[in-house]
Amino acid sequence: MNDGLPPLRDVIRDHDLQAKKSFGQNFLLDLNLTGKIARTAGDLANSVVYEVGPGPGGLTRALLAAGAKRVVAVEMDSRCLPALEQVSNAYEGHLTVVEGDALQMDPLALLRPKEGEIPRIIANLPYNVGTALLINWLTSDTWKPWFASLTLMFQREVAERIVAAPGSKAYGRLSVLAQWRGKVRIAMKVPASAFTPAPKVASAIIHYEPTEPVESNVALKDIEQVVAQAFGQRRKMLRASLKGLQVPALDLLNAAQLDPTLRAENISVAEFAKLARIYGEMRRAI
Repeated sequence: MNDGLPPLRDVIRDHDLQAKKSFGQNFLLDLNLTGKIARTAGDLANSVVYEVGPGPGGLTRALLAAGAKRVVAVEMDSRCLPALEQVSNAYEGHLTVVEGDALQMDPLALLRPKEGEIPRIIANLPYNVGTALLINWLTSDTWKPWFASLTLMFQREVAERIVAAPGSKAYGRLSVLAQWRGKVRIAMKVPASAFTPAPKVASAIIHYEPTEPVESNVALKDIEQVVAQAFGQRRKMLRASLKGLQVPALDLLNAAQLDPTLRAENISVAEFAKLARIYGEMRRAI
């Protein structure tokens, strides 16, 4: 990466950027690794990238070096802004840094993609807000969403929950919401030693691409309610765990042709989508 910028260790030292637990920070300093993450997202030539938590700018630099047309980076830690300004100066006109809380931001309003530009979200997400941000991006009423793909770093345990298959201990609400209308995979595992400071857990990169929903005519609020109710008491049989819904649980399960003695972890994403569709139809008929 020949961008004329100093090594990240020097950037952290010069700007006194010790990672703060309150920001969920763990910095990636290996530019070979950040370059690999950027390539995982695909060809960035016509892409406008939304990045959350750039910190000293390691992944930001990799995205720009990989040819991203524009990067909009949201950073909550004001200490990082001078370091990011260096990156902005090195890639003049290609990086916009916004100070603030990503949970309060509208990414699409910040990116404002023009015709022909491909919007993507690529980030080493802060551990303390990563799951909340993902759920925000996945739970859009309109689908397909505004982004073409998500390439995101999570704690490995969270990444495994996102991609988990029915029947596994990791399978749950997050798995269903992610896989209901998208395809997702773990693209890369990242050891704790790759970070400064090294966290207590390993991490992983997931790559997500939106698709058509598994089942048509399913309202987001219906699948959210059904899945939340089912996994809220995951050790109970569905006939018991679904009792909190607005329709009789046994009637709903019979209509969906599902065994009421099954548990949530045994129900496929397609079956949850069917269950949610029928739930919506029954609820509206009351």
